[in-house]
This record gives sequence, structure tokens and C-alpha cells, in this order.
Amino acid sequence: MTDPALTNEIKNAIAKRRTFAIISHPDAGKTTLTEKLLLYSGMIQTAGMVRGRKGGKVAVSDWMGMEQERGISITASAMQFPYKKAIINVLDTPGHQDFSEDTYRTLTAADCAIMVIDAAKGVETQTRKLFEVCRLRGIPVITFINKMDLPGRDPLDLMQEVEQVLGIHSSPINWPVGSGREFAGVVDRRTQELLLFTKKSVGGAAKAAVERLALADPGLKEHVSEELWEKLHHDLELLEVAGNPYEHSEFLKGKVSPVFFASALTNFGVEPFFDAFVEMAPPPGARIADAPEGEILVDPVETPFSAYVFKLQANMNPKHRDSTAFLRICSGRFERDLVVKHHRLNRELRLSRPHSMLAQDRNTVDLAYPGDIVGVINPGTFAIGDTISLTGGFNFKPLPSFQPEIFARVRPKDVGKRKSFDKGVEQMTAEGTVQMLKSWDELDFYVAAVGRLQFDVLQYRLKSEYGVESDLELLPYTCSAWLKGDVDSFDPPVQVLKTKDKLNRPVILFRTPWDKDYTARKCPNHTLVDMA
Repeated sequence: MTDPALTNEIKNAIAKRRTFAIISHPDAGKTTLTEKLLLYSGMIQTAGMVRGRKGGKVAVSDWMGMEQERGISITASAMQFPYKKAIINVLDTPGHQDFSEDTYRTLTAADCAIMVIDAAKGVETQTRKLFEVCRLRGIPVITFINKMDLPGRDPLDLMQEVEQVLGIHSSPINWPVGSGREFAGVVDRRTQELLLFTKKSVGGAAKAAVERLALADPGLKEHVSEELWEKLHHDLELLEVAGNPYEHSEFLKGKVSPVFFASALTNFGVEPFFDAFVEMAPPPGARIADAPEGEILVDPVETPFSAYVFKLQANMNPKHRDSTAFLRICSGRFERDLVVKHHRLNRELRLSRPHSMLAQDRNTVDLAYPGDIVGVINPGTFAIGDTISLTGGFNFKPLPSFQPEIFARVRPKDVGKRKSFDKGVEQMTAEGTVQMLKSWDELDFYVAAVGRLQFDVLQYRLKSEYGVESDLELLPYTCSAWLKGDVDSFDPPVQVLKTKDKLNRPVILFRTPWDKDYTARKCPNHTLVDMA
């Protein structure tokens, strides 16, 4: 018998929640946008650019020492805070291309994505890859064209590129007034208002002042030059005739992306964008899971508590050798010290010391609802993709592995520190920092990654968290694939390295993409798979 009061409480909590990831190519301004969301929600008083100047601010959402040194986001931060009447759960994903695996896993926890595009560079490689992942998972995408305060491309060209490269209809919700030094504001096409912005601080550390004027206001031309007004008038007329209309149902299906123009650094257009985002983005909905009878839909209100692990992170607090499992709550109400069923291990466990994060600051969580991200202590019981619930009987869809493209042998410089080394490598393999492969005879072990920076992170963390300096020897292989078919009869026509992953699935390493294609053609009874 369901409790009507609890059902209403969960329904109200879900209606307020917006859980989303911010995706982009490196340096498009993703972490800056996250900071501005914190600024406008009142969580921080001044925003710090990602590359903190000497003695200046460092981005709040970057917590690992290496992130603050290099000015890039490496791990996916999860933060919760109120914004006006909504509760925001933001997943700040790594933009650096070597971290597409961590980003992919994080996207599974999001109900919506904000795609940040640099106005000067347009759609870049990483944006394209991440957008494909959103398409694959049916995640609706809102486009934020950033850096309008710097010299950039024509807004109509950018819109056309989004449509052609990503194969999605784009519908501008606002339109820029000028660009570069002349960027003065945006027109809200829905309310037919011109929003003029004024800087109130250096580097956008404080909110921008905004003045709203009706487009029909005859005094409008006093605020905008003749040239800017003519271009604006021409563009708006063109959009009315030839632009895509915005339909909310099409956005939720991932068929159309609403587009916003702004400058995250100067805060021009940022607050209207956040307001529109809260209105448009979907609240947490039902999720597909596998049950003995086939696929089922897990309803966020009707199904008692359930969640899955999308990320593991060790040593977030260097003073305590801890490991945190990040859970995405999918249904029901989470309570502190809840006893749940761990589906993979088939046993019950207590979720102790749950917390939410704002970079390194932890806040204890007493209650949480669908869409929320909660960190719980992981004493080695959780793996990425694990499902937990009150009822049991189903598993959320497994998270795929990406084919690694770079491989190495890694060993400690000091053999006496082998134990700490093994512990560190085991922990970071569990987190997905790197993948671990073993030779078919299991005498040799290798680390594998999507990009070189993952190895830098492995060595950096081995040294800073486990006190172990390591040697890394790169192997001459540039691509790989999982092998489907009879392992014993597999006879490749080129030199390969035959390995197994942590689930003992055969993984074949190739020296060149040509070798891989040639092997696929010459071994028709076997299949080479890029994602497992």
C-alpha cells in the first residue's frame, strides 16, 4: 500500500529537479558557465576563472590538484544547489578529449545536456563525439553559444553548422545584438524584448546589470547604433520566415535544440539562459531496466528507492584514504542509513555517511529524491554500473566500455613500494581512470586508456595519493577491439597482441587502424567490436 503523503512529496521533489551535464570541446567555457550558475544561485559571491591567476580565484568546481594546476576539468564533479524555485544537479564533465570515457558514464546520469560552443570555433571534434552519445541515449540537448564578447563567426553561420554537422534542427530562443566588443545584449524572441547588459566587475566576477526594452519601443534606437539595429532587424525577419520554430515535444525527443547566445565570462545573457533552461529542461523521468521478464520501465514515483553507480572516486580528501561511489537516484526516496539490496553481490548493505558535493566541500544528505546525485562510502563493494534498490529484481542498463587507443606497461620505480603501487592501480582501474588488460597467459599486465592524459593522471595520483613514483613504457599499438567468436580459431593476418579485460573478454590490440580493418576482412567468422 503506497503512502499518499510520500507519493506527493516525491512528485513535488521531482517537479523541482533538473539534472544535467554540461558538454563541450576543451576551452569552450564549460567550467566558467558552471561557476556562473553558482554565482546566480547565490552559492558563491564572486566567480573565479578556471585558470586562477596568481593569488586570484580558482574555479570552485575543479578540486583535484592537477586540475587546478592545468586549468582543465579532469573528473566529473557533481554539485547540487537551489536556483530560484528549482533544485539543480549539475554534472561538470571533463572537456579534455582524453576523458571521454568518464564523460560518457556521467552522461548516463543526466536527464538533459547543455552543449557549450565557442562562437569563434563552432562545432569541434569533442562536441561532435559527446553529442553522438546524447543522441544514442536520447538525451535532449540545449545549445549555448559562448564567447559572444570576443571576435567570432556570424550567428547564422553557427546555427547552420550546428544543423549540418550534428544533424539536428536548431531553434534560436534569443538573438545577439552585436558581437565582439560591440556585444551589447540579446533579443528574447519569445517576449519580443531587447535585453541590454552592463558590466559591473572585471572578469565577470559579479552579476551583470540588465535593462529590458520592448522591441516596439521607439526609443530603442538611442541604445543601439544604426548599423547594429539594421543587422538585427534583418536577422530577426529572416528567422521568422526561414528559422525552425521551437516545439517543446520535439526538444524532449532530441529532434530540435534550442539555441542561446551569451558570454559566460562577462555574464551577458547568462541569467536569462538559466531561467529558460529551468523552464525547458525535463524533470527526472522513468528509466529502462532489465528484469527476468524482459525490459521494464522504472517509474520515479511509483517504484520504491532505486539507484545505480555511475562513478567511483578515491582520495577526494587526501587526509582520509577513502573511496566514494556516486549514485544517481532513479526512483523513490533515499534516506540516510538506508538498508538496500545490492543486486550484483546479492546481499543487503547499509548506505553509510551519504553526502552531496560542492567541489571538495561535503554536505551530509538526510533525504534525496530521483535525479539527485549522492556520494556514499565505498568499502570496495561497489563497481561502476551496479544497481541497488529496496525491492531487487532488475538491473539498470549496463554502461558500455570504450575501446582504448593507447597502451603501456607501468611499474613502480621502488620495488619496495609494490604493495602501495598495486593498491593504487587497482583503485584507479575500478574508478575507470584507466582500463587494465592482461595477456592471455595472465603473466603480463598492461594499462590502457582512451588518451595519453589518462596515464599522466594515473602517474600523478600514484605519486600524490600513494607516494609511489612509477615508470611508464608505451606499447606500439594505436587501436583495439573486443573479439566476438571462437577464440582458439582466431588467426589474424597481422601482428597483434591478444589480451583479456577485467571481465575476461578477449581484447585484440592492433598497431594501426589499417591492420584492424584488414583483420576484420580476413577473419569473416569473427567480429571486432568497438564498444562492449
